[in-house]
Amino acid sequence: MYALYSLLLAVAVVLSLPYFLWKGRGTGKYLATFRERIGRLPAELVAGGPRPPSVWVHAVSVGEVLAARPLLAALKERFPGHRLVVSTTTVTGHAVARTSLQGVDALFYAPFDWPGPVRTALAAVNPALLVLVETELWPNLIHEARRRGARVAVVNGRISPRSFPRYLWIRSFLSRVLADVDLFLMQGDAHAERIRAMGAPPERVRVLGNLKFDALMAPEVPESLARLLAPRSDRPLWVAGSTVAGEEEMVLDAFRQVRERLPDAGLVVAPRHAERFALVPPLVEGAGFRCRRRSQLEGAWTDGEVLVLDTLGELAHVYPLATVVFVGGSLAPAGGHNVLEAAVAGKAVVVGPHMENFQEIADLFRAEGAMVQVGSPDELTREIVGLLTDEARRNAIGARARALVDRHRGAVRGTVEALAGLVA
Repeated sequence: MYALYSLLLAVAVVLSLPYFLWKGRGTGKYLATFRERIGRLPAELVAGGPRPPSVWVHAVSVGEVLAARPLLAALKERFPGHRLVVSTTTVTGHAVARTSLQGVDALFYAPFDWPGPVRTALAAVNPALLVLVETELWPNLIHEARRRGARVAVVNGRISPRSFPRYLWIRSFLSRVLADVDLFLMQGDAHAERIRAMGAPPERVRVLGNLKFDALMAPEVPESLARLLAPRSDRPLWVAGSTVAGEEEMVLDAFRQVRERLPDAGLVVAPRHAERFALVPPLVEGAGFRCRRRSQLEGAWTDGEVLVLDTLGELAHVYPLATVVFVGGSLAPAGGHNVLEAAVAGKAVVVGPHMENFQEIADLFRAEGAMVQVGSPDELTREIVGLLTDEARRNAIGARARALVDRHRGAVRGTVEALAGLVA
């Protein structure tokens, strides 16, 4: 079964290789990471004599890196005799990890999930504990880590309703993979039920809450951003964060109607994926608005109705400057994105109907009146206009959101205690 899985993965990589080479043709970013992806890790991991044991935390992309940040600090304190190393899969996740993680002994790209690269990486890292954040179920990595004697844990685990049926199709193989995992620390009861249905040993599954609540800090606004948006500080500002393909057009149409009611309103659009940064300004101009790009502004944003936030890592720091926030991936059927960064800033958050990847959080916020969920672009327009013109209502929603975040902290402490039982 493992051999068949490795073969199918190899076929998938070969078929997708032309796409990634074309996608990275201007920067060479995928070729630049290839050495680490075949297990040839940075010099600080392979140099010297006998390698001390480590705690290896794998966080695939930006969301997982940010969720793991408070856990990493706690693991460093709890296991001072172990190296703490972090791997990512995506280039954007790696960039955020490089700038936001402190106290980590090494950062690298995770190897392709084939036996050869995995074994080479494991030999360099020498993990006593492999920690997989959220849903990183890489069969060969898990299997080879256990063969070396490492303990394996899934933390902040979640199985989305959309991916769950696909996992059930391969349950006979997946149950063998999950049998090699010592501990499943899940975000909520629904996720725990799904992982058990997929074949995880029930006695190894626990519910500890969501690390992302602990990862949140009230974001400070850097001076550069404050200067950038200062000219608009006395005008309504709508921030549309983490938008995906197909959503910008809906947001811009809604903004046109917002401007009919509030002519001095401004809009910040932050595309979710860096490869779309250059695609959004033409959409803005095609909709009839003057557009500026954050990366091309040297001073304040004094002209143009729409600002495209085409930088990494700044969105959370823009949220405190917003009057109202829309979190994307939710009007288009992309499963939604995390609302917590806007919530901890005390902002009224609006999302669309598609929040399947964050269903528990969405249900929690909606039940407490700490978020507004709309079912269509027309509803989005009405709610944005309503919130921009009703200060008392939006302040009340934002206050409930911030209080809800504060009440649900604490998953880090329980996670570290559970992991400590795996490390002798």
